[in-house]
Amino acid sequence: MIDQISLPDLITLGLIGLMVVIGLLLLRRTGALVPGQEQSRQQEALREGLVRLETRMGDLVGASDTREQALRLEFARNREEISKALTALSDTVRRLGADQTAQQQQFRDKLDEKMRELRAENAAKLDDMRKTVDEKLQTTLERRLTESFKTVAERLESVQKGLGEMQTLATGVGDLKRVLTNVKSRGTFGEVQLELLIQDILTSDQYIANYDCGRTTGERVEFGIRLPGTEEPVFLPVDAKFPTEDYERLLGAVELGDAAGIDAAAKALEIRIRKFAKDIADKYINPPATADTAILFVPTEGLYAEILRRPGLFEALQRDFRVTVAGPTNFQALLSTIRLGFRQAALAERAGEVWTVLGAVKKEFEKYGRQIEQMGKSLSAVQNHVDKLETRKRAMLRALKGVESVSEGDADRLLENRANEDDRDDDTDGHNGDHKDDG
Repeated sequence: MIDQISLPDLITLGLIGLMVVIGLLLLRRTGALVPGQEQSRQQEALREGLVRLETRMGDLVGASDTREQALRLEFARNREEISKALTALSDTVRRLGADQTAQQQQFRDKLDEKMRELRAENAAKLDDMRKTVDEKLQTTLERRLTESFKTVAERLESVQKGLGEMQTLATGVGDLKRVLTNVKSRGTFGEVQLELLIQDILTSDQYIANYDCGRTTGERVEFGIRLPGTEEPVFLPVDAKFPTEDYERLLGAVELGDAAGIDAAAKALEIRIRKFAKDIADKYINPPATADTAILFVPTEGLYAEILRRPGLFEALQRDFRVTVAGPTNFQALLSTIRLGFRQAALAERAGEVWTVLGAVKKEFEKYGRQIEQMGKSLSAVQNHVDKLETRKRAMLRALKGVESVSEGDADRLLENRANEDDRDDDTDGHNGDHKDDG
């Protein structure tokens, strides 16, 4: 029952009960202070308040029942309305579902029809494309196969040529290896390369092979290159050296990464190069027949680079032995410089000849001037003769002024006839003279 009372009613009842309790507490506290009659009156008033409270409680409970019935009726009406609304909504949803199903079916049918048409059209187009692609593929394949076979044939031909060249190269490498395994052959290899470089740049009168350096001891340097600009012939000694063993040991140590081996091989190579330079200085440097320096030629750029890499070796050879190390490239540059020196010397020698030729040309030009002067005098005499003939012509024309002129054609005919008659007369006189001689 109390659970069905509304919240405002419960608050009101709680306030009333609180007032009653407060009144009882006050009555109990004041009961000992007031006389018995006054206490009776207060108790009576309290009982009346309780009766009123009970009455109020009854009224509140009745109002709560009434309100509960009204709420139940309202809830019933709401449930009925909601049920009707749900029923209507369900009917609407069913109708919409049926319409949607019909529309979906129609759409599905149309979509199926369009898909069938599209598949048929795509199939036809794919057939056409397949035919076109097959034709193009066939043509392209044939062309590519033809080109590929042609390329393969060319490549095979190139490979065959390359194999032949490799075989030739292998033969040459074998020959070179055999050359390099022999000490004398190695010297020959460097000498041949040196000779080729000299022959390509200098003329035969600018160097001497196996030059004796002005000595009678029999020691001969491989080549003596004549230096330009000297009155007496002075030759630059050039000797080729190729320390193969030391250089190969150095390369092997470098490939292995052996630091100790690299250092040992480099020192051995330096010692060998110093020995070569000392031999060249002692045997081939002989001023004034030779220059006061010589060339140590090494036939590979790698060996030349290793010599340059040794600290101070290049300068020490020049300072101690007056020997300069040269590789193929810088030796070729040295030969080009020497050739330019020869050309400059030749130009200097021919400068005097040029002046002599110019003097002769001057003399001939003076003669030519005198002849021109004489020709001018002759031309003046001819001009005087021409002027005199012109004067006589004018005099003759004045004398013939009264004679009538004939046309040019008539004049030509008359003169031609007269010339023919003169020829006949000359022939007649000639025959008569012959007969007289015969008599």
